[in-house]
Amino acid sequence: MLDMDKKIKIFKALGHETRFLIFKNVFTGGYACSIDQTKPKDDIIAQATCVSSIAEHFNYSLPTISRHLKELKDADIIIMRKVASKIYIEPNFETIKEIAGCFENLVSNFEQNHAYIFDNTKEEV
Repeated sequence: MLDMDKKIKIFKALGHETRFLIFKNVFTGGYACSIDQTKPKDDIIAQATCVSSIAEHFNYSLPTISRHLKELKDADIIIMRKVASKIYIEPNFETIKEIAGCFENLVSNFEQNHAYIFDNTKEEV
């Protein structure tokens, strides 16, 4: 379960436009290169990508992209694995599911509280 500090770290990481775009493209499979650990010779599958593919989409150097990736990794919303000479990135679905659950709870609580407050207000008027 994510504590408040971890949630804040995730939102801070995603609060930077470049990191958000990197995460979005990693999450949606927007980059071309990836690897399947069960089939090492087949390196194109969905949901993983390599750093060089990410760098091709931005006007930044590899070290700059690497710093952005480190922020996303430290926030635990991506997983990075080194395979041979490449580093592969994929979404951390467990963390993403927990964050999604937080939003679902917020919406549910809002709807319940909103209905309770406004339903009670109508009766008092």
